[in-house]
Amino acid sequence: MKRQTRFWIAAALLLAAAGAASAGEVTVKYQDPDKFSDVPFWEQDRDQVLKELTAHFEHLAPQLPANQQLSITVTDIDLAGRVEPRRRSMHDVRILRGGADWPTMELQYTLQQEGKVLASGTDRLSNMLYLDRMNHYAGGDSLRYEKPMVDEWFKKNFGAPTQLSSK
Repeated sequence: MKRQTRFWIAAALLLAAAGAASAGEVTVKYQDPDKFSDVPFWEQDRDQVLKELTAHFEHLAPQLPANQQLSITVTDIDLAGRVEPRRRSMHDVRILRGGADWPTMELQYTLQQEGKVLASGTDRLSNMLYLDRMNHYAGGDSLRYEKPMVDEWFKKNFGAPTQLSSK
């Protein structure tokens, strides 16, 4: 019985690896991130936000058909809420009110397969109802309101499911 269980586990792992190898790829670049509308002021915090956003785009990459490459250049980001400085703390606090403080992102993209451009464009993403919609991302996720916006854009343009579980 143990051999058969090991066999099925090994087979499942091989299938998962084969699926990942045939999945699409995503590369993300940021154009002048220090000039974005709203990302953390401190370089270390800003780099962390961009790293998490890149990881999320890469998490969506397996939804692309095999041999497709998606190149994204993010030209602006405005995170959900507004930052308010705190006197007694070294960290600013992001306040979410649900008014005109919804997340937005501007990006350019090109989808290619075997060197041929399949799609390209410039888009402005926004999530005006970010506090009113169902959100499957954890409350502690720093991009909890931006990820559903990216998921919807990805699904609309590339047919991927929305609200994927975050890594």
